[in-house]
Amino acid sequence: MNYLLIVCLIIILFLSMKIIAMRLSLKELKEGYEERARIHTNTLLTVSSRDRRVRELAVSMNKTLEKLRDSYNRYENGDQEIKKAITNISHDLRTPLTAISGYLELAQRQEKSPGMEKYLSVIENRTEHMKKLTEELFEYSLMSGGEITEDKQEVNVNRMLEDCIMNYYPSLKAMGINPEIDITDKKIIRNLYPTYVERILSNLVSNALKYSDGDLEIMLSDEGILRVTNSSDKLSNVDVNKLFDRFFTVETGSRNSTGLGLSIVKLFTERMDLRLNATYENGKIAIEVGF
Repeated sequence: MNYLLIVCLIIILFLSMKIIAMRLSLKELKEGYEERARIHTNTLLTVSSRDRRVRELAVSMNKTLEKLRDSYNRYENGDQEIKKAITNISHDLRTPLTAISGYLELAQRQEKSPGMEKYLSVIENRTEHMKKLTEELFEYSLMSGGEITEDKQEVNVNRMLEDCIMNYYPSLKAMGINPEIDITDKKIIRNLYPTYVERILSNLVSNALKYSDGDLEIMLSDEGILRVTNSSDKLSNVDVNKLFDRFFTVETGSRNSTGLGLSIVKLFTERMDLRLNATYENGKIAIEVGF
């Protein structure tokens, strides 16, 4: 009986050690897999266990990692090719657009009939719109490539927001919008990229004008939270989070948008680690940026 008991204890001890070793191997595989899935690396999983099934599992997981790596490389290369193509196309469009603008300016100096003035005005508006879209595409392709061309500086968000609103005053007046503006007296000074902040503010106001049903609220709190709100029935059936997707546009019958305005806002806020949020309630869209 004692002999059988000793044998049983030895078997139990052996099995316990086997289970512990297997659990350690599985933990090792789990941590290794999570690390390699999180970062871009060519290294594969290795295990210290000699158990055949654990080693087979490691081989299977390595095959999955190789497929993930290949998919990531194809995505990365494709994304870079798209950005390069956009950059080249927008750059190539600049030269003829500049030439068109030059000839248009010469034509406007000539004597012309009222009908010709009307046609030239339409051409001018369309040309300026094309120039704007081309610049927007060019800027996005450069910025999304990870290039930051300036150093962070102390930015007075209050003053930059006031300047932005003043720049859009003619457009607000033309649309009959009397904005409600509430900017804190407390100076919101942040260490940011000035060009990025300027573009964020401009794109937010421009987007609000594009979809506004006739109202606009712009508020900057003591905590540095900017909130831009406007009514818009056009967005009733739209997931507001999609507004930040590249090239997403709301079907309004307008061709005046590339769908990059809010996408650039998202890109720049991420670059500066700012909080960005959008909500749509009771017919009103509100976009917040936490400076």
